[in-house]
Amino acid sequence: MVTHRDDAAVATSLTDTHHVPKEDHILQTCLGELNRLVGLKNIKHVVYEIYALLKIGRQRELVGLPSEHQMLHMVFKGNPGTGKTTVARILGRLFREMGVLSEGHLIEVERADLVGEYIGHTAQRTREWVKKAMGGILFIDEAYSLARGGEKDFGREAVDTLVKAMEDYKNEFILILAGYPQEMEYFLSSNPGLPSRFPIQMSFPDYTVNELLEIADSMLKERQYCLAPQAKQKLREFLLKKDSSPFRHTFGNAREVRNVVEKAIRRQACRLFQMPQPTREQLMQIEAQDFEFSSDRPYLG
Repeated sequence: MVTHRDDAAVATSLTDTHHVPKEDHILQTCLGELNRLVGLKNIKHVVYEIYALLKIGRQRELVGLPSEHQMLHMVFKGNPGTGKTTVARILGRLFREMGVLSEGHLIEVERADLVGEYIGHTAQRTREWVKKAMGGILFIDEAYSLARGGEKDFGREAVDTLVKAMEDYKNEFILILAGYPQEMEYFLSSNPGLPSRFPIQMSFPDYTVNELLEIADSMLKERQYCLAPQAKQKLREFLLKKDSSPFRHTFGNAREVRNVVEKAIRRQACRLFQMPQPTREQLMQIEAQDFEFSSDRPYLG
């Protein structure tokens, strides 16, 4: 998900709208990482706000003014492949550099990791994952699945254990719940006590067709490949079709583009393998024939 913009553009993209002191190397580094991500304008703005709030809070403390502890538990709402995990990793590094978290590592789990097979087992497993996340971020993907089974489901036990851990270890780890937008809205509404515990809620929009093409170009450039004009047009047509499909929510955004790119590279290798001595240009260029798409179902890689 890295673009091919140069370092100068990376350094100034967010600072065009947000003043960042030159000596603030932590924020410069963080914004640099964020700016290398395609799109996500609103997400980058929220991260800037979080940083500014923490920074000013420290300055208030230095001059004897009260500074309330900020709850940094978050909810990420977005379809697959929209950058949620990537942003979580960047936040972990930012909070480590600022001293908010001691380690800044990211622990990724889902329902199957938390929910046990009998009463008490779920709480035990959940506490073990919280322990592993101490000093870092516990990232729960498809968190709405914890409310899937209703009142008697063990997923509720996991939620209760997480809520207790948030109270017991307020400053020692950050919890991020992630998942599809509508499902996450339902999940939060199903437990009246949850929304107030997650003051930071970020929405990760689907990428536009142009953004997905930029992502594809960047992935290929990293591997020293490039798209022939006809190949780029074929990829654009495929993405336009997926973007207008009623099954758009099943398309994996950047993750799916990665699958498309990697499959094209494999097909190019098979094509060139039949040639006695391909040129440097041929070794680098992805042709239209290297893309193969199904028109009858969402692309699965």
